[in-house]
Amino acid sequence: MCDAAHMSFKDPASKEPVRVCVYCGSNEGSSEAFATSARQLGAALANRGIGMVFGGGSVGLMGVAADSAMQAGGEVTGVITEQLVGAEVAHRSLTTLEIVATMHERKARLCELATGFIVLPGGFGTVDEFAEMLTWNQLGIIAKPVVLLDISGYWTPLFQWMDDAVKAGFVRPSHRMLAQRARNVDEAIALATSPVPDTPHKWLDRDAVRP
Repeated sequence: MCDAAHMSFKDPASKEPVRVCVYCGSNEGSSEAFATSARQLGAALANRGIGMVFGGGSVGLMGVAADSAMQAGGEVTGVITEQLVGAEVAHRSLTTLEIVATMHERKARLCELATGFIVLPGGFGTVDEFAEMLTWNQLGIIAKPVVLLDISGYWTPLFQWMDDAVKAGFVRPSHRMLAQRARNVDEAIALATSPVPDTPHKWLDRDAVRP
């Protein structure tokens, strides 16, 4: 059962709780470095008094990070779909577990709860979540930092693709900066809890008066 008690994790400069959404794989991956970093991240968030928000699963890097945060006394909120609960992958030992109907609701709720995002290694779902939050920042829908924790160079090819997209004229250099890169847990948390890079709206001429 989920623990109904809620701890208080707040930014001293505001009255809003500080929570970082962690996107990561539902598998642990082939390198022990992935699980080690997930474990370190969960504990570090808890030790800093930062709440963790994630997809609510008990498996893979999700489960590793959540378990580590809970063991360190942190606040951990999971958001999972009814389908995945039925598949018996829901984490039942969190501060809060929210169950929603669809993946769209899940992603929107994770975004609503989080003040920033850290992306650990993962597969298609992880990239999907990362790309959606990056696009929402680009379009001005949200202004929340998105940080890829590049463990053992896992995300290096993705950064290369983003650089190539700039060269090819599909992404503005200023928008490329929205995808931030961290080499270690401390750097990732610092970036994810700092203001998002100041970038112009994707459509720079949206307010221009056309003849």
